[in-house]
Amino acid sequence: MSEQASPDELTALQAALAAEHAAVYGYGVVGGRIGERDRGQAKTAYDAHRARRDALVREVRSLGGEPVASSAGYALPFPVADRASAVRLAAGLEERVAGVYADLVRAAKGARRASAAAALREAAVRAVRWSGESVAFPGLAERIPGGGSGAAGAPPTASASASRQATR
Repeated sequence: MSEQASPDELTALQAALAAEHAAVYGYGVVGGRIGERDRGQAKTAYDAHRARRDALVREVRSLGGEPVASSAGYALPFPVADRASAVRLAAGLEERVAGVYADLVRAAKGARRASAAAALREAAVRAVRWSGESVAFPGLAERIPGGGSGAAGAPPTASASASRQATR
């Protein structure tokens, strides 16, 4: 038997799943250009996003939904040809993921909300590690310089944060 969730909560879960698909793809690009010095940090982030993605697939299914599929490829917001651009992409991926988890925090209740808050915090910490900069309210587009970032192009969803496009 499926759990109950509001339509907004299921939409936010699907948006988080779409963002995780894009982050996994994006970190594949990052890993190819990041250089030896930061490869461990990129691999840790890649593994974290894969684990979150897999958990979200199970969660959407438990709610009776059909998990949004990963795209075969994603448009990158800029060419990633060297370590500097790979670091910039990694920071953008994390900022975007934080945004969709902020939406999920707003839509969810109980344990799902706590899990979304933890994912938001983890993404915000990784974004700071990559960029060296922080924002007062991670995940809120109006607080992110440039109105948000979206790293690997995400498939369109009903969530405003999930449809952000890269501006950097």
